[in-house]
Amino acid sequence: MGRQDDPTSGAGRVPVQKSAMKKKPAAKAPAGRTAGKKSAGPGSRTVRKPSPAVYRRRRLFAGGALLLVLGLIAGGIATVSAAVNAQTEQVAATEGGSTSQPSGGQTAGAPSATPSATPSASPACDQKLVTVTAATNKASYGPDEKPILTLKVTNGGKLPCKVNIGTSQMQFLVTSGSDRIFSSGDCQASSNDLVKSIAPGRSETANFPWPRSRSVQGCAKIAEGSAAGSGYYVFIAKLGAKVSPPAVFQLS
Repeated sequence: MGRQDDPTSGAGRVPVQKSAMKKKPAAKAPAGRTAGKKSAGPGSRTVRKPSPAVYRRRRLFAGGALLLVLGLIAGGIATVSAAVNAQTEQVAATEGGSTSQPSGGQTAGAPSATPSATPSASPACDQKLVTVTAATNKASYGPDEKPILTLKVTNGGKLPCKVNIGTSQMQFLVTSGSDRIFSSGDCQASSNDLVKSIAPGRSETANFPWPRSRSVQGCAKIAEGSAAGSGYYVFIAKLGAKVSPPAVFQLS
């Protein structure tokens, strides 16, 4: 009996061929890239640095803004300083009535009034709101004492206003009964204007030292020994058309 091939044997078996496909080598990273850094995908966008011109414009803009802020600060300081100075001047102007003192070598007939600073832009005082008063520094005087006659002008209004208290407007008049004894205007060689701004309720004063002498209009010569003697006298102060109430004093 002949030999039959075992179908399970290697004879007549078709050999199984292994796949000829080989693994492709991994792609290398492009030259110049850092290892481990992922490449930008197709949807990524490259960030560009601003150009030098853009930096310059930004610096110029920032510098201009800084200068503007500094200018505003300086302007604010100047405004506040000016306001403080103006307030200080206003307070100083309203601090009490100032007193004008006689000069040392002044002769009779020329009352003293110390010039003040240029008056502010205040209106002229309403004469109805201005009062003038007369006063002496003592009620009675010894034989060798000279009375100090004082003229006082007061602003009775509610706003600051200007008054001319120069020698061109004021007069110091002394009488005794019906006898006209002395007037500061009789022998006044020259006169001047002195305009002052007076705050509401405040006053300005002018003093005149009377040497107990007599005078007549036109400054005519008076006989020696005609000085005012003992007795009671009346002092009246005049400023323009305003006349004060009388102030009585006594000479010994």
